[in-house]
Amino acid sequence: MFATVRALPFEIRQYLIVTGNYWAFTLTDGALRMLVVLHFYQLGYSPLSIAMLFVFYEIFGVVTNLVGGYLGARLGLNRTMNMGLGLQVAALAMLLVPSVWLTVPWVMASQACSGIAKDLNKMSAKSSVKMLVAKGDEGRLYRYIALLTGSKNALKGLGFFLGGALLSLLGFSGAIGLMAALLGIVWLLSIVNLKQDLGKAKNKPKFSELFSKSRSINILSAARLCLFAARDVWFVVALPVYLASQFGWGHAAVGGFLALWVIGYGAVQSIAPKLTGQTSTGHGSIGLSVAKVPDGGAALKWASLLTLIPASIALLMTLCAAPYAQATLLIGLLIFGAVFAVNSALHSYLIVSYASDDGVSLDVGFYYMANALGRLLGTLLSGWVYQAFGLMVCLWISTLLLGLTTLISVWLPRR
Repeated sequence: MFATVRALPFEIRQYLIVTGNYWAFTLTDGALRMLVVLHFYQLGYSPLSIAMLFVFYEIFGVVTNLVGGYLGARLGLNRTMNMGLGLQVAALAMLLVPSVWLTVPWVMASQACSGIAKDLNKMSAKSSVKMLVAKGDEGRLYRYIALLTGSKNALKGLGFFLGGALLSLLGFSGAIGLMAALLGIVWLLSIVNLKQDLGKAKNKPKFSELFSKSRSINILSAARLCLFAARDVWFVVALPVYLASQFGWGHAAVGGFLALWVIGYGAVQSIAPKLTGQTSTGHGSIGLSVAKVPDGGAALKWASLLTLIPASIALLMTLCAAPYAQATLLIGLLIFGAVFAVNSALHSYLIVSYASDDGVSLDVGFYYMANALGRLLGTLLSGWVYQAFGLMVCLWISTLLLGLTTLISVWLPRR
């Protein structure tokens, strides 16, 4: 097996290392999210209090994506990826203190560290793919991005299940300690094997160049902000608490269902190139595969379709009797996940395609800053709106945000 891996082209070996790092990180990130939500709900925290635990996670994600893109362009994406892995180990270690120290400020600080780590890792992984695919090979770039993003989300779903299961089997501290040890091993292997200076810009960018000057990237970033706020306004806090409080589900059931949802979501992302109609048109003069790949028109179409789903769920749950309302929510969530996955995969491809070749992490970092802003907005709304008004209002706000996503997508460029 090791001989087979060594025989692969250098770029493929580097892609596998980047992907493996991303997978390991994502597994712990998903498990940590579910551990914190379920553990602190068990301790009696309100939905809004649980949402507040993740505020620094999202706020520092916003800053990290902006500054991280700059650091990636100056230092190399291998260094920013390894920084992310090391910070996640530190964030996990912070939660190994005695239980009396696990106050809200301390957990928020740990989540801030984890938020920095997550976005350094994600920005580095997505930017690295553009550097490892031949320039102009858009079909291969789309497939690689879809595979990386889809597999990451499938593993995040597995992390949700892992978090719920480990909480039941090992308790909070035992689960955190195991994850910290295993991720520490991955971090050390990455430091040894990941290529130096991957993605370092030839012309050192200035700090004033952090904000994108590209119209297409600015439009896509605005659409991404609304898209992820629309998901998280009902998915992050409202949904798991609703399943536990209204349906009477236990930790393992909540974690298991959300795990299956995210795994399916990731699987759909991986096959998004087929679902969005990518077709091969032969080979170019220099041997690159030439493919018809999606553009802003495809993003508009899929965003329009997604807008209808949370509105339909809210209407049907209002009209149906209790047993049917539960089935409506679960089936609607599966449909929403599949269509959302295609939207997310399209956006993930378009940003890497739009990004400049030199200093790609600057454009990708700016875009994921908008992504983090959307998650922050969605997380805060999820806790507050659910506590004050309930799940139905969360679904209607999701519909409104998806309507904005569709409107913004009208201005995305066509090929």
